[in-house]
Amino acid sequence: PEIANGTIEIKGAARDPGGRSKIAVYTEDPRIDPAGACIGMRGSRVQNITNELSGERVDIIIWDEQPAEFVINAIAPAEPVAIVVDEEKHTMDLAFPEDKLGKAVGVRGQNVRLASELTGWNLNVMSEEDFAIKTGAEQEKTVAFLAEKMDIDSEIAAILVREGYSSLEEIAYGDIDDLYAIEEFDSESADAIRDIANDILLTQAIGAEEALEDSALIDTLPGMTDDLLLQVKLNGIHTWDDLAELSTDELTDITGLDADSAAALILTAREPWFAE
Repeated sequence: PEIANGTIEIKGAARDPGGRSKIAVYTEDPRIDPAGACIGMRGSRVQNITNELSGERVDIIIWDEQPAEFVINAIAPAEPVAIVVDEEKHTMDLAFPEDKLGKAVGVRGQNVRLASELTGWNLNVMSEEDFAIKTGAEQEKTVAFLAEKMDIDSEIAAILVREGYSSLEEIAYGDIDDLYAIEEFDSESADAIRDIANDILLTQAIGAEEALEDSALIDTLPGMTDDLLLQVKLNGIHTWDDLAELSTDELTDITGLDADSAAALILTAREPWFAE
C-alpha cells in the first residue's frame, strides 16, 4: 500500500530473471523505513513477491542520492571496507576482505552485476591487497601527471595528491583555504600553485576554442554514445582531431573501452586526414 499511495517510491530495479532481483526504494517520510516496509513482518511481503516470481530472490535496497552510499547499499550483503570513486570514468573500486570477496561478487558474478545495473556505475570488486596496489599505482600516476603538466617538483605534486587533489580543475577552482591549510605550503606558495593551474586551464580553453573552428565537433563522430561523449569532453576532447591524435591506450584509459573499440573509434576520427 505504501508504494500504491506514493509514500514509498521505487527508484529502480535490476533482475536476473528466475534467480535474483535488486529493487531500490525511497521515501521522503523520515518516520518510515522504506526497506522494512517493503520486506514486511518476518519477510512476509517480499516473500509474496518471491512466490509470484517462482522463487526468485528479491533484495530490497535503500536508494541514496549519494552514489557511493547507494552502491554500498546495493552491493549488500557484502560490506566494502574501502571505496574509490572515479566520476570521470563513472567507475568505483570497492575493497573487501579476502573471505568476503566471494559474497560481494556473487554466484557467477550475479551480485556485483545486479548492483552495477541498479546503480548505473561500473563496479570493480577486489581484495584489500589488490585495492592497495591499484590505489598506490593510481596515486603515482597522478603525481607524475601533475608534476609534468604543471612543471613542478614531484615532491610538491605528491603533497597535492596526498591532500586529495587529482586534477588541475580541483587545484584551480577548489577552496583556496584548503591549499593554505597544507602544512608544507605558505600562502605565497599556495597562490603560485593555484595560478599555475589557472594559467594552464586558460591556455587549454583558448586552444580548444581555436580548434573548434578547424575541426568537426566530437558530437558528430559516428559511434559516439552519450556516455562516451561525456567522458571525452571531461578530458578536453572536443573535436575529431582531438580524438584522432590519441593513442589506443590513451582512449582506453579515458573511456574504459576495450582496445578494439577504442582503435576503431580513433580510425573513424582519422578518416578526414586520409581524405585530404
